Amino acid sequence: MPGAGGGPGAVREGGLTEVSYSGNQANALIHLYRAEVGKMTAYRQRLDMTTNWSVVTTAGLASFALGDVNNSHATFLFAMFMNYFFLRLEARRFRTFEIAHHRVRIMERFFYPAMLGDRVDPGWHQLLLAELAKPRSPMSRADALGWRLNRNYLWIYAAVLLAWFAKLDLAQPKGWILEFPEALALADIGNFPGWLVVAGVSAFYCHLIWLALRAARTYPLEEG
Repeated sequence: MPGAGGGPGAVREGGLTEVSYSGNQANALIHLYRAEVGKMTAYRQRLDMTTNWSVVTTAGLASFALGDVNNSHATFLFAMFMNYFFLRLEARRFRTFEIAHHRVRIMERFFYPAMLGDRVDPGWHQLLLAELAKPRSPMSRADALGWRLNRNYLWIYAAVLLAWFAKLDLAQPKGWILEFPEALALADIGNFPGWLVVAGVSAFYCHLIWLALRAARTYPLEEG
């Protein structure tokens, strides 16, 4: 879009741009920009809060499970579930954050360059109007999950997995030798056989890795 057209805000020969925005229009856009930046700040804090919940919950459950040899290793499976709950909650908040971020980027990419004398697409207002009329996140739910995994949660899940392995090993006497497939019995939970538990955890982690790998790497307005 940038650089196409010569409408309002286009560079005129011999000087800076003769901006065609009225005072009311410019003030309205400036106040909208400030409001969207404020919304981004609030949701940035909410994102950090969700991550903190995940870290504190993981630390608490790990301390409980490793604090006594008699405590079940199933505590770590519960930690995996709770972290997935926090991840989905954070991804939803992230998509809302990106709605405001998208509008801010539109104004930073078109409105302010026009005010400062750059040539911009005169139809950029329609892009902003469409975002205001029907708010939508520029990324899918799966992409939001992948982005938050890449930023924070893969490290948390890696810590949970290592702690789970440590718990299974600490429950065995010294000198115990790991042998498969008998070692899978270490993961038994009640009537659930260990091989089924290990298979479930493996499938879950493969799903997380797939989400992290498939997430879009480029923000929509930064393409091109």
